[in-house]
Amino acid sequence: MDVKRDILWRVYLSYLLVVAVCLAILGKAFYIQQVQGSYWRGLSDSLHQRIAEIPAARGTIYSEDGQMLSTNVPQFDIYIDFRVEPLHEKNGKLFRENIDSLSLALADLFKDQTAAQYKDQLTKAFETREPNYELKKKIDYRQYLALAKFPMFKVGRYKSGMIAQERNVRLNPYQNMGYRTIGLAREQNSVGLELSYDTVLKGRNGRQLVRAIAGGVTVPVQEGEFEIAPETGKDIVSNIDVFIQEVTTNALNKMMVKNQAQWGVAMVMEVKTGKIKAIANLGKIAEGVYKEDLNYAITPTEPGSTFKLVTLLSALEDGKVNLNSTLDLEGGAWKVVGQTVWDSEQHGKHQATVLESFEESSNVGMAKIAMAHYSNNVDAYYKHLTKLRLDSLSGIDLIGERRPQITKPGSKLYGPTTLPWMAFGYNIAIAPIQTLVLYNAIANNGVMMKPYLVNAIKEEGKVIKTISPTVYNPQLVKPSTVKALQTALEGVCINGTAKGLFKNSLYKVAGKTGTALVANGNKGYADKIYQSSFAGYFPAENPQYTIVVIIKNKPHAYPFYGASVAGPVFKEISDRLYSTYIHNKTNTTPTIALKDSQAFQYAISKSSLQAIAKKINLSYQDSSTASNHWVNINGVGKVAKVAAKTISDSTMPDISGLKLQDALWLCEKKGLQVKCIGKGRVVKQSIAQGSYITKGQPILIELN
Repeated sequence: MDVKRDILWRVYLSYLLVVAVCLAILGKAFYIQQVQGSYWRGLSDSLHQRIAEIPAARGTIYSEDGQMLSTNVPQFDIYIDFRVEPLHEKNGKLFRENIDSLSLALADLFKDQTAAQYKDQLTKAFETREPNYELKKKIDYRQYLALAKFPMFKVGRYKSGMIAQERNVRLNPYQNMGYRTIGLAREQNSVGLELSYDTVLKGRNGRQLVRAIAGGVTVPVQEGEFEIAPETGKDIVSNIDVFIQEVTTNALNKMMVKNQAQWGVAMVMEVKTGKIKAIANLGKIAEGVYKEDLNYAITPTEPGSTFKLVTLLSALEDGKVNLNSTLDLEGGAWKVVGQTVWDSEQHGKHQATVLESFEESSNVGMAKIAMAHYSNNVDAYYKHLTKLRLDSLSGIDLIGERRPQITKPGSKLYGPTTLPWMAFGYNIAIAPIQTLVLYNAIANNGVMMKPYLVNAIKEEGKVIKTISPTVYNPQLVKPSTVKALQTALEGVCINGTAKGLFKNSLYKVAGKTGTALVANGNKGYADKIYQSSFAGYFPAENPQYTIVVIIKNKPHAYPFYGASVAGPVFKEISDRLYSTYIHNKTNTTPTIALKDSQAFQYAISKSSLQAIAKKINLSYQDSSTASNHWVNINGVGKVAKVAAKTISDSTMPDISGLKLQDALWLCEKKGLQVKCIGKGRVVKQSIAQGSYITKGQPILIELN
C-alpha cells in the first residue's frame, strides 16, 4: 500500500510539473504576442530591407492661359521611431526637455487634441519604445514644413526618430469644371487628358533601398539615395481657357437646372485653328444638381435639325438646288412611303424657297430635297457624309470617342424611310464634336480643321514639343456652296427660328436650331423626350468662335425647342466672349484722353503698398499704425487714403479688393478650402464677413 501511494505521489508531482511548464510556455507566448508584440514585429520589420519602386511625380496639366488644371500636391504621413538611441541617452534628456513645448506646438498646429493629450500619448509611446508610432497622416506640405521646425523634431530624423513618408495626391483645383475633359488620374478607368496623355504625364518610376517600419509602410535606408532616380513626368499645355470654360459651364448649368434636363454638353472651338477652348459635360445626379459624369461631347446621339446643314450642303454642292429653288411644304405634313413627315410647327405654308425652308427648319422641305435628288442615287448622298468625316471619328485627342451610327444601304436596318428621315437628323447618330467640326468648317470658309486640346508639351518649364493646327480639308466644298450655306445660317438668326433670340444683338450670328424627339430606352417615344440643340458661329462677318450646345430634356418638358433651351446657352456664352475678347479688338473708334476721375478701392499688404507707391510716385495719407500688416486704400484719381484693415482670428474677414495671392494666403492660413472663379481682385466671398469659421470649411472666391 505504501509503495502504491509513493508511486501515485510521484506521478501527480510529475503531472503538476508538466502542467506548470505548459502554463509557463503559454504565459510567455501570450506576453510576447500581446505585450511585446508590437516591439518584436517592429524589430522584424526594421531588419527587413528591399528594393522598392518609387513612383515618379506626375506632370501638370495647364490651361492655355497658364492656370493649373490638374497637378500633384504632396501629402505626408508622419511616424516616430521611439527606439532611436539619442532619445534615451542621459535618461531621455532630449525627449523630456522638449515634450512640453512639442505637445503645445502639435496642439496649436492640428487643433484636434489638447497639449496634455498629446503629451500623455507621446510619453507612453516613448516609455514602451514604440517603433512605429503614428503621429499624423495626410498632412500637407505647409504643415510638414512647420512640423520639421518643432522642438525635438528639428534635430533631425536620426536623433528625434521622426519619419515622414511622402506621397503625391492628384488635385484638380477647379474641381467639377471641365472634369471629364481634363480627366482623372487613377490606376483603373482613367479618362480625359489624364488618360490620353498618360505616357507623357506619368514619367519614369525610380528604385530605392527601403526598410519597413510598420504594416506596409517603408522608409529609405539612405535619404536621397536611389538605385534609379525617379523621373518627373512632363507637363502638357492645353487649349482650354479657364474664363471660357467657366462661362460655358455656368451658362449650361443654369439652363439645365431651370429646365430640369437630364444631360447637356456645350463646346467652344476657335475657328481658324480648331483649338477646343472649352467643353462642359453635365449630367443630372440629383434634383437640381449636375456634375461632369460622362463625356457627352464624344458620345453619338441623334443630331436633329442641326443635321439639315448636311442635306442642304449636299444638294447645293451637287447643283441640285440653289437657295431660290422652290419647294412645296405641303402645309407642314407630307406622306412618303406610307409614313408622314411632320414639321415641328404647323405653319400651313406650301410654296417656299429652299432658303425659307431652311430658315424655318422644315422637315418636309429637307426630306423632299433628299427624296427628289438622292432616292435613286443614295450613294451620292452618303459620299458627302464620308467627305464631311461624319462616318469616322473626329480625331480629337481624347481616348474614348465612339464611332458614329449610320444606317447604310444594304444593312438590315435600312428601309424606304431611312433617307428622308436622315435628311432632317433622324436615323443617324453622331457625336456633338462632329457637329462642331462641320459648322466650324463653314465658319472657316470651307477649311475643315482637326479639333485638338493640347498645344504644347513642357519639361522643367521649357517647351520641348509644339502641336500645331491640322487642316483636314483645305477646300471642303466649292466657295459658292460655302457662301450659300453662310447666307442660310445667317438667315436662321435673322428671319428664321432663332430670330427672336438674336433680335437687337450687337453682333451677327450664323447658326441652326435643332429639336429632336428621342426614344426613352425601351419605352419608345411616348414620354416625349426632346433633345434641344443649337450650332453656330460668331461674329458672322468675321467668325472667331464656333459653339455647339445640346441638352436632353426631361419627359414632357416645356419649353423644349432648340431656340428656347439650347439657344439661350449659346447666346450667353457668345455675349460674354464677344464683350471680353472680340468687341475691344474690333472697336477702333478714336478715344480722347481724359483726366482719371474714377473712384478706386483696394486691399493690400502695407509692405506691397509702400513698394508700389515708391515705384509710381504715388502719395497717400496713411492713418494706419506701424503694427498694421493689412490696409485699405481708396480715393479718386491720384488722391489716395490709407486705413488699417482688421483681420480677425476666429471670424471671416472682409477680403474684397485683395489680389488672389493675398486672399489665398489669408484663407488657407485659417484652414479654409478655397475655390476661385475669375481673375483679378476679389469682388465676392461665399462666407460673409464676421461669420465664424471652422477648419476645412469651403469658401468660393469670385474675382473681377
